[in-house]
Amino acid sequence: MMTPSPASPGRRRRPRWLARALETHIALPLFALLPLVAIWAATFHFIETERLAAVAAAHDSAREQLDTYEAQVARNLNAIDQTLKVVKYAVELNGPRGALPALRAQGLLPPGLVFEVSIADRDGRIVDSNPPMPGQDVSRAPYFTVHANDDASAVFVSQTAGDPIRREPHLHFTRRIDDAEGSFAGVAIVEVDPAYFTSSYERSRAGELGLLALVGSDGAARAVRIGDDVSWGQPIALDGLTEEAVAPQPTPPDGVERYAGARRLAGFPLTVVVGLAAREQMAQYEQHYGTYLVGATAASSLLVAVVAMISAWSWQVAKARRRERQAQQTYAAASEASPDAFFVLRSVAGMDGGIVDFLVEGSNSRAELFTGIANEALRGQLLGDVLPYYRTNGMYDHLVQVVAEQRVIEAEWQANAGPAAGRWLQRQIVPVEGGAVAMVRDITERKLAEDRIRHMAHHDELTGLPNRSLIRDRLDQAVRNAQRNGGHLALAFVDLDGFKLVNDGLGHNAGDELLKVVGCRMQACLRRTDTLGRLGGDEFVILLPDAGESPLALTPVLEKIRQAVTEPVQIGDQSVRVSCSMGVVVYPRDGDDPKTLMMNADAAMYRAKDLGSNNFQFYTREMNASVEEKLVLLEGLRRALDATLADDAPDKPGVDAPAAEAPAGRFYLLYQPKVDLRTGRVFGVEALIRWRHPEHGTVPPMRFIGLAEESGLIVGLGEWVVRTACRQAQLWRAAGLDALAVSVNVSARQFEERRLVERVAGALRDSGLPPSSLDLEVTESLLMRDLNQAVERMRELKEMGVTLSIDDFGTGYSSLSALKSFPISTLKIDKSFVRDLASSSDDQAIALAVISLGHRLHLRVIAEGVETVEQRDFLLANDCDEMQGYLFSPPVPAERITEMLQAQAQQRRLGNAEAVAG
Repeated sequence: MMTPSPASPGRRRRPRWLARALETHIALPLFALLPLVAIWAATFHFIETERLAAVAAAHDSAREQLDTYEAQVARNLNAIDQTLKVVKYAVELNGPRGALPALRAQGLLPPGLVFEVSIADRDGRIVDSNPPMPGQDVSRAPYFTVHANDDASAVFVSQTAGDPIRREPHLHFTRRIDDAEGSFAGVAIVEVDPAYFTSSYERSRAGELGLLALVGSDGAARAVRIGDDVSWGQPIALDGLTEEAVAPQPTPPDGVERYAGARRLAGFPLTVVVGLAAREQMAQYEQHYGTYLVGATAASSLLVAVVAMISAWSWQVAKARRRERQAQQTYAAASEASPDAFFVLRSVAGMDGGIVDFLVEGSNSRAELFTGIANEALRGQLLGDVLPYYRTNGMYDHLVQVVAEQRVIEAEWQANAGPAAGRWLQRQIVPVEGGAVAMVRDITERKLAEDRIRHMAHHDELTGLPNRSLIRDRLDQAVRNAQRNGGHLALAFVDLDGFKLVNDGLGHNAGDELLKVVGCRMQACLRRTDTLGRLGGDEFVILLPDAGESPLALTPVLEKIRQAVTEPVQIGDQSVRVSCSMGVVVYPRDGDDPKTLMMNADAAMYRAKDLGSNNFQFYTREMNASVEEKLVLLEGLRRALDATLADDAPDKPGVDAPAAEAPAGRFYLLYQPKVDLRTGRVFGVEALIRWRHPEHGTVPPMRFIGLAEESGLIVGLGEWVVRTACRQAQLWRAAGLDALAVSVNVSARQFEERRLVERVAGALRDSGLPPSSLDLEVTESLLMRDLNQAVERMRELKEMGVTLSIDDFGTGYSSLSALKSFPISTLKIDKSFVRDLASSSDDQAIALAVISLGHRLHLRVIAEGVETVEQRDFLLANDCDEMQGYLFSPPVPAERITEMLQAQAQQRRLGNAEAVAG
């Protein structure tokens, strides 16, 4: 018999010691450290990944906004510098006092509402400016001395500050002017409001704490905007700011940490600074950070609890069956606690040794939810028999691949059969000895969340319609398809008419509800292959692929859309109605690329608006020509205003200065008499503007007033009308004629301009006309745009002594409560109610109501547009006070009014003489 060697007992004890160490209650906690570490490693990985993504997004957003802001500021600065160079050249060509008139005559001066251009001579005296301002001495100003003491030709940018004439702070951009010998001859100056350089701030992109700043090379801020606050003058250190906003840092002037970037502007001693608040940019990351930590803590707690439970329970199991029971219970506990469905599969080989199917050896309770088959029925069955669709969804091929290659495979798919049909599933297949374990998880919610994120990126938040980005993509694709197939497509721009009235009158919530309802109505009129999108505001786009070549084939669907939009919309207890204007283009007739199609559709839409709205127009080449004609008319309007203001002087207008002698390219005034209905006496006139165009002759106000309103020229034009009318009225008084009240219409843009009261006071002061002889006419629609501000502005004018009238009464929507709060003296019945006064009972009722209302409010009532004796007799019989119209006189030049007043005075003298003789 063989005796065991001394080493034999050691060899027998080592397997026992190793087996004890591998028992479940000892090994499981050790192995549990791996998933625990994996959970936290994955958690911190996801946190770090999202943090880096948030930082990268903030960095990219800051850089993008820096690029945009740099381009915008550079464009504005180059325009200002170009103006300085033009002024400098004009001074050298025409002298200091002739430079600005020459530029003004050529239309080369920028708008005076934004830029103030002036010229200082070598002694620092302002010799001329646009708009005209009182002279001042700037010889001590830094922007003057820097050029006087240095012959450098570069542009100088001052710090933001006011001066004795213009108290509000502004920036001075200056260039040196030399005389013919190269000696210092003065300075060209352009003054700009600092807020002009931060007007591109967008809260949707920059947030509430975003920063836009324009900083000089001296470190002083020229303009700073944070949210809605605009400031200047703060020191802003640029040393720590680079173009790339890599990391947040505290930024002046408020010390908020921002992703800030700065970029020096070429050719100017200025640097643009853009900053995005770190806490706003990282807000979403901070929210997800807490969610990840809570999830990791919950998963770790669950893991620790499961391990502790299994270890404690296994310690009580019999020593002989410990391994087997621990393995079974560990598997059971882990699988039942998991949100995944577990399938333990054994591979089944065919005659040739290849795998032909898999036998189900075990599954958990969640597997029943995915298969609809109880676990007991699954065990011992071939997977191909109980789940035949697993061969068509790729799972069988993956199982074979996992067993053959002994590696883990993961995949996602959408189930098309079984209880989980239609849901998104994720499978993970892990190789085990003799087979594999398949874990299946329902990821439908995650997929839906991803789809929502994608939808939000390409759809309008309010209406859910495709946004500008998705519209552009679909239009690009539709154009490519049409090019490839030789087909056609149609594109329509839709703009809602009257939306602003609803939005301003009923509030933004009502406006939003209206947009959603109108969007749904238009969508219901389209095919599934068509696209309806929202560009923003009240503008929509309709893309009709596979459209016919003839535009007339589109008429039915366009008319259907137009009618659907015009149907009333119930918002709360208010029924509102809007219409739409549509511009339509067809590819390739109206453009062969998306940019051209969108531009031409926009032009057609504006053409529809010009034709009265609530219609659709197909694009024609003449539409772009109409836009060009409008631009030419606008340029002529600017030149005419500059020329008129240049010719305007207190000693030029006279009582007998005929309007027919107004030179071409100038504005002039006509006057329509106002007559007392009871006495027939001319007691006042209304000043009416006309434009004598050098090529088109007399241009009617209807053609250019709207353009002047839109461009802002109406402010300067309106001030000229007030000044000219006041001077003419004072000339009549000085000639010993009957004192007349002169009426001037005030546009919406003029009335809302903050210097209106100051401008009116200046016109009265310069002309010497008593304030009571000036009557300002405003429409009730204008007053209702901002009732509180309108009442306050009217009271200021009333306190000055100016009288006020409501023009076109009855055509607006003012309430009686609002009307009684207006400090007015006269109501003017609109001519639309006077036109059919002799035959229309409705117009008669309206006229009587206005007359009665005016008298009860102690107001005088005047009717405009009186053209027939019948109209006059009706108004006289019903106690109307005054009239105005062609029955008495059309608008006439000032000398014709002089003749009327002289004749009126002569008749009065004859009447007095007859009375004395009698």
